[in-house]
Amino acid sequence: MAQVHGGRLVSKALARHGVTHLFTLCGGHIQAIYDGCLDDGIRVVDVRHEQTAGHAADAWARVTGKPGVCAVTAGPGVTDTVTAVANAQRAGIPMIVIGGAGPRLLADMGSLQDMNHVELMRPITKWSVSVPSTERIQEYIDAAFRIAQGNVPGPVFLEMPLDLLMNFGDDAPPATVPFDEPPRPGGNPHAIARAAAMLREAERPMFIVGTQLRWSPRKDILRAFADAIDAPYFLNGMARGGLPHAHPNFFARSRRVALGQTDLCVVLGTPFDFRLEYGRAINPGARVVQIDLDGNEMGRNRKVDVAIHGDSGLVLEQLLAEVKEKRAPGWIAAMRAAEDKSRAKMQPEIDATTDPPNPLRVCDEIGKRLGKEDIVIGDGGDFVATAANVIKLEWPQLWMDPGPLGTLGVGPGYAMAAKLARPGAKVVLIYGDGSFGFNAAEFEALARQGIPVVSIIGNDAAWMQIRRGQVDLYGTERAPATALEYTRYEKVVEALGGVGYWVERTEDLGPALDAAFAADKPSCVNVKIARSEFRKGAISV
Repeated sequence: MAQVHGGRLVSKALARHGVTHLFTLCGGHIQAIYDGCLDDGIRVVDVRHEQTAGHAADAWARVTGKPGVCAVTAGPGVTDTVTAVANAQRAGIPMIVIGGAGPRLLADMGSLQDMNHVELMRPITKWSVSVPSTERIQEYIDAAFRIAQGNVPGPVFLEMPLDLLMNFGDDAPPATVPFDEPPRPGGNPHAIARAAAMLREAERPMFIVGTQLRWSPRKDILRAFADAIDAPYFLNGMARGGLPHAHPNFFARSRRVALGQTDLCVVLGTPFDFRLEYGRAINPGARVVQIDLDGNEMGRNRKVDVAIHGDSGLVLEQLLAEVKEKRAPGWIAAMRAAEDKSRAKMQPEIDATTDPPNPLRVCDEIGKRLGKEDIVIGDGGDFVATAANVIKLEWPQLWMDPGPLGTLGVGPGYAMAAKLARPGAKVVLIYGDGSFGFNAAEFEALARQGIPVVSIIGNDAAWMQIRRGQVDLYGTERAPATALEYTRYEKVVEALGGVGYWVERTEDLGPALDAAFAADKPSCVNVKIARSEFRKGAISV
């Protein structure tokens, strides 16, 4: 045992939990933590805006399955992370934010960057607390990891005043022992039996599977379940890729048709929010089984027939043990026809060789270049929605996007963490031209720290997802704030240490993408895109 400063106690505790990277923007209040990280082998990764540090911690969790950690200085350092924390909270992502603060001795006296961080963070975290003493730093970090991962995952905020980090304490670890895997509940056997009976009786069952599957110790059961139980499976959030596109029961383009015709809708880890029209999109005559880690979500916005408080993977395993096999060839054939019809509408634009390039063609070309472990990040509206409909993924490939909070600007932080967590993968960041502007300076941090990512901008000179409806409602002459220019954003990336390519013709698209994918530094392919008929009539959410 030895006496070490509080920053070293932070790094020792983080290292015990397997933390290898700390995302941060420098600040005097937290510099002791950096000193500790150097001793404990934790890489300090710096960014140009604290929001990015928060998004990077979020993405680290999405890629690795373990909480990501960021440290930010007091006052505006903490407030700058609020958007990232709120995004993680809404998406159910475990992350830990360490926030600096002035010395406790000077609290409420007007010290530099003094404010009430704990109350600010409380509504958007699972736990927001100020560590009371240097001796308890490791105990509180242990608790933060436990709380962030337990039940529905989410963010935790730990305030650490400057004097706690500078004071010395005993480096012996606390009596608590980090768990290897957070506990996850299975479903109540009686509820499982009722749901299984409904599944046996159903003629037109369907499954909607969401992000909570990512945190399940049995997330791989989805493939075996879909092999045995005939139904259309629709995957959203971090569940994307859980079934290969070639699987006969995987569907993506016919969800509205299925919702309107189903007689049993099984919803796993997906709230009845705007994505399901608050539950109203489901056939009123259908039975509904809801499975969720959050008991408070049960029956929110609509009545359900069976509510199962449990882990998505474990519940699927329980259901499979009860039902074993179910075939519904007529229902699957009808849904496949609807799926094929919807996809056929996209094909002419995917095949188009017109100039400027069609966005569906651009996204299809991106998909052709993805390897089996690559990661795709969507940061935008219209163009990202197009990519989500075109690019085919299968685990261990991953898809990450702004999620239900609709947070633009996630891209650089997500990309930074994804590349560091999975160095052998290509990390592909798909941008709208509007969203590129949020955190473009992060390309300097990426280049300087040797983190090569590939970015592709779908440049239609507009906040198109908003502008389309705005023009329809008010006319072009009364549509302020949504028009942009065909700006040469790739030159910004070049100036910040990366490489850039400008594309206006379809014939130049492939070579530019190939060069960007082969680059050993951050790259940007800025594509002037046509305005797709496929997205016509879309509305912003």
